[in-house]
Amino acid sequence: MLTLVTLHKSELKKQDNQVLNPEADGQASSRKEDHIDMAFRSACDKANVDQRFHYEPMLSGHTRQDLDLSVTIAGKKMSYPLWISSMTGGTEKAKAINHNLAKLCGAYGLGMGLGSCRQLLYEDKRMNEFDIRELMPDSPLMINLGIAQVEELLAKGETSIIRNLVSRLDADGLIIHINPLQEWMQPEGDRIQLAPIDTVKALLSEADYPIIVKEVGQGFGMESLKALLSLPIAALDLAGYGGTNFSKLELLRSDELRHASFKGVLDLGHTCEEMISNINALYRSEPQLIKCKQLIISGGVKGFLDGYYLMQKSTLPAIYAQASGFLRHALDYEQLKKYLELELEGLKMSHALLKVK
Repeated sequence: MLTLVTLHKSELKKQDNQVLNPEADGQASSRKEDHIDMAFRSACDKANVDQRFHYEPMLSGHTRQDLDLSVTIAGKKMSYPLWISSMTGGTEKAKAINHNLAKLCGAYGLGMGLGSCRQLLYEDKRMNEFDIRELMPDSPLMINLGIAQVEELLAKGETSIIRNLVSRLDADGLIIHINPLQEWMQPEGDRIQLAPIDTVKALLSEADYPIIVKEVGQGFGMESLKALLSLPIAALDLAGYGGTNFSKLELLRSDELRHASFKGVLDLGHTCEEMISNINALYRSEPQLIKCKQLIISGGVKGFLDGYYLMQKSTLPAIYAQASGFLRHALDYEQLKKYLELELEGLKMSHALLKVK
């Protein structure tokens, strides 16, 4: 042991003397001043300790910053397990937002879902808001339609329109948004005639492109999860209760009496943690049932700690997604880039220092 200690000291002496000599650290004095000034403000309340993790400072060095976190979804590789959720389309700001997000995806190897492409089904005047493939040539990119539009196109025998739109935008596939409660709350909402699971099955039977299925803020109950996981979809986006809730958004647009009558339904739904627990139970009891092999965890995910925790809890391979976090900075590319870099740094730190309980 003495020999090992001696060798270790010898190696340290070979390193930069500025690291070993406190007098050579030009910022040491000001840093110590900061520590004194901030000591009392830095005290933590033990009631706020995050009970989801074991903090393990002994098991990894900072070299985990080089950790390979790449994943594959819809046949395309992503450098990090972070998806930019579908957000916007059909507004003047949408072009700048989508182009900045796509530029970010191209630079960092992320995947992205476009905002609602409904307006593009029959006319092209807003196509330039969505035509972003050249900014993210190697990253997964998905168009987005609601279940009502898919149902309508199936009824008319016009699903080739979806295929053509995927091709025109050089996208990798389609995200179907499952939103019956949103449509019910929306004053001018569509009326869905069929069970959405039947519509998804019908499109799968003829589609030659990957399909992701996503809820819009309430999540999925156990029976819906079971039905969807038994289908060969590219991924299931949980969009759990706790994030942006489009049913609530639409109800806020209603008159005062309708809002008062229906506001209780906005507390219906399932969190991502609950759904992951249910999916894990399904996988344990009926592994042969599961044909969908990829989860996207969104809804109530505030940042890398939530994303890391939920991905680690999932038996199925999972990535996490954000919308509002990116949207908040989407009109300023430098701020957007800084936000993402902090998110990725935090994700690497989580892998290095945290174990999920």
